[in-house]
Amino acid sequence: MVDAHQTFVIVGAGLAGAKAAETLRSEGFTGRVILIGDERDHPYERPPLSKSYLAGTSNRDTLFVQQPGWYAEHDIELHLGQPVVHLDRAAHTVTLGDGTTLQYDKLLLATGSEPRRLDIPGTELAGVHHLRRLAHADRLKHVLTSLGRENGHLVIAGAGWIGLEVAAAARGYGAEVTVIEPSPTPLHSVLGPELGSVFTDLHAEHGVRFQFGRKLTEIIGQDGMVLAAVTDDGEEHPAHDVLAAIGAAPRTALAESAGLALVAPEQGGGIAVDAGLRTSDPDIYAAGDVANAEHPPLGLRLRVEHWANALGGGPAAARAMLGGREPYQRVPYFFSDQYDLGLEFSGYAAPGSYDQVVCRGDVGKRQFIAFWLREGRVTAGMNVNVWDVTDTVQQLIRSDRPVGPDALADPSVALASLLD
Repeated sequence: MVDAHQTFVIVGAGLAGAKAAETLRSEGFTGRVILIGDERDHPYERPPLSKSYLAGTSNRDTLFVQQPGWYAEHDIELHLGQPVVHLDRAAHTVTLGDGTTLQYDKLLLATGSEPRRLDIPGTELAGVHHLRRLAHADRLKHVLTSLGRENGHLVIAGAGWIGLEVAAAARGYGAEVTVIEPSPTPLHSVLGPELGSVFTDLHAEHGVRFQFGRKLTEIIGQDGMVLAAVTDDGEEHPAHDVLAAIGAAPRTALAESAGLALVAPEQGGGIAVDAGLRTSDPDIYAAGDVANAEHPPLGLRLRVEHWANALGGGPAAARAMLGGREPYQRVPYFFSDQYDLGLEFSGYAAPGSYDQVVCRGDVGKRQFIAFWLREGRVTAGMNVNVWDVTDTVQQLIRSDRPVGPDALADPSVALASLLD
């Protein structure tokens, strides 16, 4: 039973944490709400950091989940610039970096993820970058502006979503870009070989150079500055700056030290939660990038790092903290913008999880919808420069019904009719 004397603490002041705090108030919770973040900035949304904000087409004020004054107006206590260094489950307390100890009745861990680091010589050089936080984006925007002005070279390790979006932004500034990727295509582990070439062609048309089947082995520098990046074939690639875009790891150290159940890295990692985002401790919940949740519609356990999962997971966790029992089962969703290509992806299509890819539309013109199927059932869909179809694609995924591939591929057949 929730009462006005309880204290709910949220560790992690990103989108998931901020939306959880907002939901607690909108659902009528009148107790104490404490939101803790290790960044000094107020809670903000991360997608623009590699898209519009980095490209210079949106400004800083548009990033924030709420205006700074909103938190005080809704009696939400903010502790910014303060990491949580200890969680005592028996005492129901968290300890901040400055020594402050806070008591909780219910706790939400929304600690997110952090960029994976390159484990090669030269990563300590000033010109080696990561992109996860607003401070990273501010620094990288300044770097790209300088590279564009001086015809400088950016080497990107990794052809995933972040790597490709930064490549597009960098080319917009006029920087020279080389992308190093061990797989044979961009986004190979996400889209498979069938559609990775779409992004090879897109970026090549805009002057990006790819080195597939290669990985960085060393970053050469002098006086703290980057001079070149070396790949495993011994080739030196001109570089003034290097971006490590090789994925992210869930921030589970706090949960691990407190003895909460975790999921093995080979199964996605993260904090193990049930379909209601409850951890192995009945008073602790997890949401966003760090949560590895049971997902009934997909029939598997899944950790999702994308924006929509934080947007929906934070409120779902808040309602669970208030006693709600409804499972969190939204279909995974994300979007990307690169040059004149916009896309939305729904569902889950890991390598080996599907047996067929079907496209409707014109892949060559980059105006199509791709569907991933397993035993005739749609498990994922990606619409590229085709809009207002996401709801229908997600309904197809949820329906778990067999769909004829010919009908999926035929633009004259309305998608909605496949649900009848």
